[in-house]
Amino acid sequence: MSTFNVPKKEEVSSGNQAIFDNLEKALGFVPNLYATYAYSENALGNYLTFSNAKTSLKAKEKEAVNLAVSEVNGCLYCLSAHTAIGKMNGFTDDQILELRSGKASFDNKLDALARLAKNMTENRGATDADVLDNFFAAGWSKENLIDTIVLVGDKTISNYINNTTEIPVDFPVAQPLQAVEA
Repeated sequence: MSTFNVPKKEEVSSGNQAIFDNLEKALGFVPNLYATYAYSENALGNYLTFSNAKTSLKAKEKEAVNLAVSEVNGCLYCLSAHTAIGKMNGFTDDQILELRSGKASFDNKLDALARLAKNMTENRGATDADVLDNFFAAGWSKENLIDTIVLVGDKTISNYINNTTEIPVDFPVAQPLQAVEA
């Protein structure tokens, strides 16, 4: 397999350098995954626009989806990043582990959302009817469904970039779910 290094600011286009400056101001650093998007002239800007677009899902709800999808796709980078972001959004360590496994016994509505995200990802979009029925029965709308599908796609893109490039994780590393559950 080819080795991918995380590109440095001086190695990316001037447009991406400006995005790096904005990320450094906003986050204090440029996450390695975002820097890897910058191998492309347009992918980083396009991804950030897409990922920061308006949605009917609240921050905690987005993290529930991100954690379930990243677990199914086996993306250590995204699991690590979204574990940290999940904690910033008020989830406990135990809740994060449960969300990674595609459920949330602590919240019926989040449970339906996490189950949907996991099932949809495992089945490549061919969501099981009972999972979808449960999602709507928990109070989610068709708008929420479409926004969830978009978020699953968004997170899958990042999962695939990391799983292909294997760039280093620059967040506290999430432990494998099976090691924690054992």
